[in-house]
Amino acid sequence: MDMKLLAYLEELISENRKERFTDIMSQRTNYITVAVEDVFQMHNTSAVVRSCESFGIQTAHLIEGKYGKRLDEEIAMGAQKWVDIKRYQDSKQVIDSLRNKGYKIVATSPHADGSLLQDFKLDSKIALFFGTEKKGLSDYVLENSDAYLKIPMVGFTESLNISVSAAIILQHLTTKLKSSNVDWKLTSDEMLELRLNWTKKSIRSIDDILERYNTDN
Repeated sequence: MDMKLLAYLEELISENRKERFTDIMSQRTNYITVAVEDVFQMHNTSAVVRSCESFGIQTAHLIEGKYGKRLDEEIAMGAQKWVDIKRYQDSKQVIDSLRNKGYKIVATSPHADGSLLQDFKLDSKIALFFGTEKKGLSDYVLENSDAYLKIPMVGFTESLNISVSAAIILQHLTTKLKSSNVDWKLTSDEMLELRLNWTKKSIRSIDDILERYNTDN
């Protein structure tokens, strides 16, 4: 972390902006993360990212091997600026990466023989996987998951839209997480990195400013 650069850039934003960053960062978490697998409808992926931002999930993993980039900035309404977006070509790549970082892989599926949302235990870091609109998650994700999670429903409809499911699950689990004794907040290093990233995104002509800074230093 270039603390000198951070101090330099923070002089270019208001005190209110810096205080807002601090307040929001204090509610961010990487204890829960989200992965979206090959969703066809662009508005669904964008809405999931928007829900991540709204409920304090700092990182979203987008698997885009089948349909290409699936993020619409207008639908996400700027959420993509404040959430760390990681992109992948296949599900194995993201599962391996997350598992190596200590995440439990959790498949969300109404058909899986898994835990009901209200009974789900947050006893480790989790990566929530959401699948395509019609078929849900791929066989690969289902076969390589550590746990399964579903939303209880009492109607004739078997499943909810992916963006609705994500919002319900994230609201419930983040509320549960923040009322627990789990150390769910970002580390000091993660917060510093986020401060720098968000500050850069708040400054117009940032490329020119960084070029001038690098020349002077």
